[in-house]
Amino acid sequence: MPGLADATRGRILFGGDYNPEQWPEETWHEDVRLMKDAGVNSVTLGVFSWARLEPRPGEREFGWLDRLMDLLHDNGIGVVLATPTSSPPPWLGRLHPETLPRDEDGRTEWWGGRQHFSHSSAVYRRYAAAITEDLAARYGGHPALTMWHINNEYCTYDWGDEAAARFRGWLKSRYGSLDALNSAWGTAFWSQGYGDWAEVLPPRHAHYLKNPCQVLDFKRFTSDMLLECYVAERGIVRRHSPAHIPVTTNFMPLWAGQDAWRWAEEEDVVSVDLYPDPRDPLGAQHGALVQDMTRSQARGPWMLMEQAAGPVNWRGVNHPKPRGLSRLWSLQAVARGADAVCYFQWRQSRQGAEKFHSGMVSHAGEQGRTYQEVKRLGAELARIGPEVTTRHSPSDIAILHDWHSWWAGAHEGRLSGRVDHTEILTAWHRALWQAHLTTDFAHPEHDLGAYKLVLVPHLYALTDRAIDNLVSYVRGGGTLVSGFLTGVADEDDRVREGGMDARLRALFGIRTLHEWWPLDADESAETDAFTGTLWSEEIEKDDEASVEATYKGGELDGLPALLGKGRARYLSTLPEPHALRTLLAAVAAEAGVRPVLDGLPDQVEAVRRGDLLFLLNHGREPVTVEVPGSRRDLLTGAQVEGACTLGRYGVVVLCP
Repeated sequence: MPGLADATRGRILFGGDYNPEQWPEETWHEDVRLMKDAGVNSVTLGVFSWARLEPRPGEREFGWLDRLMDLLHDNGIGVVLATPTSSPPPWLGRLHPETLPRDEDGRTEWWGGRQHFSHSSAVYRRYAAAITEDLAARYGGHPALTMWHINNEYCTYDWGDEAAARFRGWLKSRYGSLDALNSAWGTAFWSQGYGDWAEVLPPRHAHYLKNPCQVLDFKRFTSDMLLECYVAERGIVRRHSPAHIPVTTNFMPLWAGQDAWRWAEEEDVVSVDLYPDPRDPLGAQHGALVQDMTRSQARGPWMLMEQAAGPVNWRGVNHPKPRGLSRLWSLQAVARGADAVCYFQWRQSRQGAEKFHSGMVSHAGEQGRTYQEVKRLGAELARIGPEVTTRHSPSDIAILHDWHSWWAGAHEGRLSGRVDHTEILTAWHRALWQAHLTTDFAHPEHDLGAYKLVLVPHLYALTDRAIDNLVSYVRGGGTLVSGFLTGVADEDDRVREGGMDARLRALFGIRTLHEWWPLDADESAETDAFTGTLWSEEIEKDDEASVEATYKGGELDGLPALLGKGRARYLSTLPEPHALRTLLAAVAAEAGVRPVLDGLPDQVEAVRRGDLLFLLNHGREPVTVEVPGSRRDLLTGAQVEGACTLGRYGVVVLCP
């Protein structure tokens, strides 16, 4: 299979989405001049060009794209060419309304925005395949082509009739019979038993709570249908392209509608769009989490497909990035494995829904601060690229995450609406990030043998295979820490006997899980070691478990909050941030995992990529950091002896 290295060829790819159809053709030469000045070596074309390429059914207008591909190639700029299928032209919806998705209340999503396609529509798929076929046949061998980009941010749901028919087909494939479906869905509850496949529908608007496993399977189905669309277009472009041209599509980070573990297996390059809020004091940690997860999905180098050079346009208040922040967050991505740093978009739009979303060339133009910062970053990435792209770092820690568990645990009938999978995942990752401990992410069924420490913040539903994997990991000498409400249900969202799987109860030293005690926003669970938030549990330990923290006061007074048994620990609440950081750092030390550097100021992030040491100052004030030995800063060429000073949003990349 081709990979990102086939596109980078020893460089860091630098550029962004380029939408020249929004501009008169005389602007293109000016764009190319500015791109070359800024060190841009890659642009993504055609993401939203379907209406331009096929203005009427079956017609093709490729002349403008021919000229553009040639112009970019003549100037040494590679092209990530997109299939334009995320935004069908209005004529498709007008002539074929069955291609338009419907929401759970039966309302049609009309053209006028984007992503207005039904993943289940045979007509949509036929037209999407036709434009992809012609695009790939024309440009698959073009010398400017470095990568294919399929669709864009797959994220469409559909509850319509054609989706319902495909949902029934998907369920027949999964279960084989109605008896098996009725068993998995627990339809004996509320008289929901199905006697004919025609009765089975997507989880449309209901009077009261929907069937949890029906909702879970619909989420699985949606991810699979979108993946079918991707795989179909991928197959077309591969047939028309040299074997070394990789294929990707861009993830939205931690989007609930897409099993990204499964999708990543089908991608040559794993890419993501990342938009932390510049006003969020923990925006850098959010970025680090997404970067760690994407690197783990890619199992190596990955592509930052989109980020903002300045403000976005879809928050309530859209703040620009202070001077230096875009550079800082771009280099953070490189530190955590990115071999491509790109933006949405090249030139800021003057019209349309995203005209206030920033571009690499803002409304201020060439002399604007944004473009000048882009130029500096482009020069720096060109300087460090040959050194960086050859280096990669395995991690000794893995955090486990699974979309199916997330989907199952998010049902509207759960015990606490305050328990949010992504917030808990973020809290545990933040504890490691603040302790300067780098982590991978992994699926609970992955081989965990290479990790010294595995963390399970919150996995409500686990398969038998996943549970056996965790037990085997601990028996093989690994250290495991699990958070609350883990292993409660199986893959059908059926609560396991005892409220937690018996294998896990034995692993953690839990004789009986008597009751769950969720906490209100103004409540806490005090222990003799820390203050717990969000959740608590009434647990009776077995004779072999040791109590490492005990609840104090209230209904749980004297009961264990943190249990240990051998190399496994179970934490039945969410400690406040500082306490969780202290706890996980201590467990990591016991497991033989050390921070990247000791004694760092709180605002400084330290990351190793191979033998390169990245130091990133996320603060607005300069700070001095002690550095062991003598090193050279790849960004400036300066020699660093013993210590270095990082300015506001400053970065050094230190080489031995």
